[in-house]
This record gives sequence, structure tokens and C-alpha cells, in this order.
Amino acid sequence: MAASITRKRRGRFRRYGPPLLLISPSVILIGIFVYGLIGSAFQTSMTSAHSAAEFTGKQPTEFVFLGNYTAWLATKEAHHALLNQLIFTAVFLGGTLSLGFLWAWLLDKRAKAEGIFRSVYLFPMAVSAVAAGVVWKWLLNPNRDAKAYGLNRLFQTLGLDFMQNSWWTKNLTWGIAAIAMPAIWQMAGYVMALFLAGFRGIPNELREAARVDGANEWKLYRHVIFPQLSPVALSAIIIIGHMSLKTFDLIMSISKHTNYQTKIPAIEMYRYMAEGDYANAAMVGVVLLLIVLVLIIPYLIHTTRAEKNR
Repeated sequence: MAASITRKRRGRFRRYGPPLLLISPSVILIGIFVYGLIGSAFQTSMTSAHSAAEFTGKQPTEFVFLGNYTAWLATKEAHHALLNQLIFTAVFLGGTLSLGFLWAWLLDKRAKAEGIFRSVYLFPMAVSAVAAGVVWKWLLNPNRDAKAYGLNRLFQTLGLDFMQNSWWTKNLTWGIAAIAMPAIWQMAGYVMALFLAGFRGIPNELREAARVDGANEWKLYRHVIFPQLSPVALSAIIIIGHMSLKTFDLIMSISKHTNYQTKIPAIEMYRYMAEGDYANAAMVGVVLLLIVLVLIIPYLIHTTRAEKNR
């Protein structure tokens, strides 16, 4: 009996042992440097470590539970940062999805020099956010009339003076929407690639069958193409949505430091870190993580159910 149990254990080890040993270094590193640090951030966010001395243990700290969260969420700065994040995400998401789908639809028509157009659309992704921010800072200059340059100068040259505006510099409510323009410029090509892959993955037989059944172009898209592209659109929404929450370097390179009109939670976290307020910095980071989870968890549930139904 003992020999039989020993043989079973050896068989299990030979079956599961090598794979576990192979992935164990990655699991250990992820456990320490990802989930361990997330846990540390949660712990710090619930303490009174509002200075370097308190964070390093040179001064005693207290456990305040959700006190930092409630105090920050009650401030006008938090409301403004969260509203800016919502506006930025909506404009960023809407712009990338619209342009990406339009470009993919045009390329799906087998346009001439398709490779050149794909390269042009995807090129902005190769530009760093800081470099893009420096260029767009010049383009979004608020000077008008004789002192105008950038987009305002272009509008003036085209006789569209009414389109000149201060962009992000003076508009406290919608200024952040101007910052979404360079973000759209950078990521619309990526969304185009996703949609183009979705278009090319739809069998021609489905399109031909719909046309044989008398479907016009609108019905073809509504009942055949759009349903086939829905998983691609969902993936694009999740990817762009969580990228908008991590946008930091682009905003910093355009608006300089912590301007109130372009402040989002990531900028707030940076400000707290610069001030040595580690508890509040960790608190804002946890808030961003929770927002990401709200976006990611439904996507994971959807994909899991889709795989089970196959």
C-alpha cells in the first residue's frame, strides 16, 4: 500500500514538478514586486505617514483606516481631478475609436499604397510621450492674432479665426480635453490596427451570403460586420480606458508640473510624492487601481464566459 502511494506521488511530481519549477521564479518575482508592493501601498494608504520621517519609521504613525480616502474625496481638488479624468478618458476613448475605425474601414477597401498608410497611422506610437508632448505644447500655444503660432496660426491662415482658443491654459472645465488630442494622435493608429485585424478576420462568405439574402450595405454592417467586431471594440475600450488612467508624462510635458486645469489623479499622486506625503500618494494610487479593476473585471468575466461557451 505504501509503495503504491509512493509511486503515485512520484508520478504526480514527474507530471507537475517540472512545470511548477519552471514558472516558480516568475511567480515569486510577481508575488513580491507586484502583489507585495500593491499590498504595501494599501497598508501605507491607511496610515498617517504624511512625511518621510513617518514613512521611514523615525516618527510614529497611526492606522487611520479609510480616513485618507474620505478626506481626499471630500476636497474640491479631488472632484476636479476625477472630473478631468472622466473628460480626458471620454475624449481619448471616443477619438481613438472613431479615427481608428474610420482608418481601418478605409484600408479594408484595399486602398492603393496600403502599407504606406498603415506606417503613417502607426508611426505616432513610436514617438515617446515626452517628445510628443513637447511638439504638441507648441501646437497648442494659446497666443492669438499677431502673436499666434501652432494651431491658432494655422486657423488664422485659413481664415478660421473663430476657431482660435486658449486650449488647455485657461479653461478649467474643458481644458483637459485639449490634452487628449495628442493622446488620440498617438493611439488612434493602434486602434486602427485592431479594427483592421477584425475586418480581415471576417470571412468573405458571410458578406456574400448577406448580400445574396438581399442585405444592403447598412444591414450588412449592422447584422454581420458590427457583431463580428464587438470583441475587438471591447478590447480597444479596455486597453485605451486603462491607458488613459496611466497618462502622466504626456500631460506633464505639455502643461508643466501641476497646473490646476490639467490635474488628474496621476498628477495628484505625483504632487503628494513630491511633497513627501507618502500616505496620500499611496491612497491616490490605490484609487486608480480600483478604477482599473472596475474596467478590467467585467472584461475578464466576459472573456471567460465566451471561452466556456465555445
